[in-house]
Amino acid sequence: PDAGTAGPGPRAGAAGAPGQAAPGGAGPYLDAPPDRPVGEGVGAVLLKRLSTAGRDGDRVYATVLDCALRHEPRPGCFRHSYSAGLRQETAAASLRAAGAGPDTVQYVECAGSSVPREAAAEREALARLHAGRADGSVVLGEGDGRAFAHAGLASLARVARALHERRYPAPRPGAGPLPGPPFRRARAGEEWAAPGGAPRRAVVHGASLTGTFCHLVLEEHRRRAPAVPRSRSRGGARAVPVAVVGLGGRFAGAPDAAAFWRVVRSGRTRLGPVPRSVLDRELYHSPGALSLTHTYADQGGHVPVPDGPPEDLAVLGPRYAAMDGAQRLALAVAAELFAGLPRRAPLTGRGVVAVGTTLGLTRERRAHAELVLSGLEDTVAALPALAGLSSLRRKRLVERLRERTAGAAAEPSPALLDGCLASGVAALLANEYGLCAVPLAVEAACASSLAALDVAVAALRAGTADFAVAGGVELACTARDMVLCSALGLLSHSRNAPFDAAADGFTPGDGCGLFLLKRYDDARRDGDTVHGVIRAVGASNDAKSLIAPDVAGQVRAMQRAFAQVDFEPCTVDYLEAHGTGTKVGDRVEIAAAARLYAGGPRAGALRIGSAKSFFGHTFAAAGSAGLLRTLLALRAGTLPPNALLRTLNPALGLAAIPAEIATRPEPWPRPPGRPRRAAVSSFGTGGINYHVLVEEDRDQRGPAAGAIQEKGHGPR
Repeated sequence: PDAGTAGPGPRAGAAGAPGQAAPGGAGPYLDAPPDRPVGEGVGAVLLKRLSTAGRDGDRVYATVLDCALRHEPRPGCFRHSYSAGLRQETAAASLRAAGAGPDTVQYVECAGSSVPREAAAEREALARLHAGRADGSVVLGEGDGRAFAHAGLASLARVARALHERRYPAPRPGAGPLPGPPFRRARAGEEWAAPGGAPRRAVVHGASLTGTFCHLVLEEHRRRAPAVPRSRSRGGARAVPVAVVGLGGRFAGAPDAAAFWRVVRSGRTRLGPVPRSVLDRELYHSPGALSLTHTYADQGGHVPVPDGPPEDLAVLGPRYAAMDGAQRLALAVAAELFAGLPRRAPLTGRGVVAVGTTLGLTRERRAHAELVLSGLEDTVAALPALAGLSSLRRKRLVERLRERTAGAAAEPSPALLDGCLASGVAALLANEYGLCAVPLAVEAACASSLAALDVAVAALRAGTADFAVAGGVELACTARDMVLCSALGLLSHSRNAPFDAAADGFTPGDGCGLFLLKRYDDARRDGDTVHGVIRAVGASNDAKSLIAPDVAGQVRAMQRAFAQVDFEPCTVDYLEAHGTGTKVGDRVEIAAAARLYAGGPRAGALRIGSAKSFFGHTFAAAGSAGLLRTLLALRAGTLPPNALLRTLNPALGLAAIPAEIATRPEPWPRPPGRPRRAAVSSFGTGGINYHVLVEEDRDQRGPAAGAIQEKGHGPR
């Protein structure tokens, strides 16, 4: 999911000499040779547990014994990790986890970086790790780092096939120098001899522009009874609970989590006309028309992009100016998330930062538009419809087009590339706050936030992370997104009104929500305030339609969530629905909920709501808005209301559950003998479904630090 993790990442051309300082001391220019061409590629691998593959009679190319990811956090412009020591440490730990010593490895596939300092660090780490081995005992290959995001996967496929065919991968032309003994290059077509009857074994390296690198340990598959896999199960009853120990958010009319809760308690939406700086109505707005070039709606949940970095970060002006708006927004929310923690290295142990985001940031789109603008001007000037205009009027028309559409061209710099990387949102958080955490961008359309949460929870439960930051960010109030959604007929002609009889679509919104997570026992040990406990994350993909929701797919996600816990759906008090406000979407979601939540000894009606009635549909950040609202409601002991609900849609069939949708905040009584419980749903285009089960902390019930006061004040 990280656009740069598998390869060295794009380079900033030949600007500057190797190691030369960037303007303002922001860091070194990327020092890739200017004559090295880029490569393109696409590929995939199909993975199964070895026991399952054996049961199914699959052809197995290789087995993955271990996969280790490490990140070197460094503030400033993104750059590769040059640490040989950290690479050696990661490789040694990965081999220990695989139960294999360095002396059992016959082949090493390097990342193939085009950055000399990074390649030198990798060679030094290899020389240290394999020191003392016989000369020529390790064959060294080199991946194609020019393929960027595809590079690591290409190396994995190449080495797996070589293990299966028992021949070393053919050496690539132009490979870099050897680290010295015990390394050598393979001969063309050289057979891969088994070392004294032991299995053939290889390692694969990968690295990214943001400072992350990967170490994979692969082994040939021999037809034998598969061993019992290591216990890293995510499912099953009583899955490890995960505590939310920090939270932050910024949405329309709500600059932080406290303001977010005040907006919710008020019952008043923050949706309204988006500013002209966002939507040039003369160019892009045409009320009542369904068009490929205009939007019929101009409402949104706009959030101003921060114009300066948080006070606790020393980000240089030129670098901050080059950042995408989504990156700036995430940094601002991270400042709230980490408030009160030490400035540098605020968290100890290994971590992961998983942020749901669109993979095409606004800055990248704008840069592309500027590249083709000259061609667009020629096209406009040659349109037959303008043939009757004088040359002067055509010239004025083109000049007006340029004024309206062209942005200020940015000077080439290392920071310019940073602002175009979606994976850079997570990397910014890890680097600027000194987190030893692997940064990942997660893209699952409107379910991206909960998909990121799924990644984070899985890492905590598997023991590969000691803490995690998860959430989502997107600026959906843009002319591009509004025109696109309008062309598909998805936008409301008025404002987002989930579950209303007159609901006719959603309203876009900007926003970011982030959560700091730990295993529950670790959070209690550390004395953390627990805002809520994530008990389960269920996921599915109905894979039937790009945009139409599916009852069966949503039900499967809910069933998989409840398979992980020891309580029944009838004990869940509140459902934070995806609640887009589309007629089909609302009906399908309630129908799916009825399959799980109807029946059983329910003490009262299931309450249902949606944050979108207040803040709009924030796309990749939608799940984070729903989770933030739910956690704050649990802490406050208040059932949150819906806004803009005038007449409940009778086709929803709420009575069958039974369920209610409130328009005013109400007390959330604690049921006898159990904590308050809630569920959060989020669904994405392409058929992906998520359902998260959350409950209040059994050991922190009652007034506590961070509690939400009933009068509407935010977290203390």
